[in-house]
Amino acid sequence: MSFPRKRPQFHAKKAAWQRPGPPPPKKRAAGSGEQGWDQVAGWYDKLVGDKGSDYHRNVILPAALRLLAPKPGEKILDLCCGQGVLIPHLLEAKVGRVTGVDASPRLIESAKARFQNDKRVELLVADACAPGPWADGSHDAAACIMAVHDVPDLPAMARQVAAAVKPGGRFVAIFMHPCFRIPQQAHWGWDEGRKLQYRRVDRYGVPQEIPIVTHPGQGGGDTTTFYHRPVGEVLTAFGQAGLAITVCEELFSHRRSQPGPRAKGENRAVKEFPVFLAISCVRLP
Repeated sequence: MSFPRKRPQFHAKKAAWQRPGPPPPKKRAAGSGEQGWDQVAGWYDKLVGDKGSDYHRNVILPAALRLLAPKPGEKILDLCCGQGVLIPHLLEAKVGRVTGVDASPRLIESAKARFQNDKRVELLVADACAPGPWADGSHDAAACIMAVHDVPDLPAMARQVAAAVKPGGRFVAIFMHPCFRIPQQAHWGWDEGRKLQYRRVDRYGVPQEIPIVTHPGQGGGDTTTFYHRPVGEVLTAFGQAGLAITVCEELFSHRRSQPGPRAKGENRAVKEFPVFLAISCVRLP
């Protein structure tokens, strides 16, 4: 769930006009022998809380629900669910059942504390990249919110998503934009002569495993790994798993600059450089 940096470090509490960028990252999904984001689960749970970060509330969750379009009575898979920030919205839509899967036992414990009294919710500690009883072809739809870049084996995760949903079932993923939001390799700059803010990308075409400091400025040095992949590699992973992409939507920040000499240029940049990429897929027969 979803990018403080080391060089330069990005602090989640920076003012909107300073960095029209994303929140700190989602917990690591699974597949590397670690237990997800267990080592920083407490910090992440406090950061996201019950309603999500600023970006969750204003950009990510509205887009996820619009694209997923959950219907009453449906069975929905929330893959890499963390502490369950999407689940209340699915329950509000009167779905019949939600299966939440995450590699972190601590985050699943947090989710259970929130939803233990709702019989519609099943929460499982499981590897998103490995076969499991949850990938049984019984789900009407599935979502993966802010975790594509935390998964070490994306093709394997895509295959499990395809195995989890019915033929014709829907899948929605929202994740950091692979072209413009690359930790340590993409930065804001200011052109004083043209009075505009620009985005500089130092590296893009080669997949990278980038260590991320989870709470910069607070000590401790806990890190997770951000898996950067070019956008073509991401979309191909889902397509080759039998998930036909029907929508590819770029999501922009809702934030705007404080009044000042750079406000016009910064606000223009916010509308030019997307923060997240959202894809909607249908499982082929």
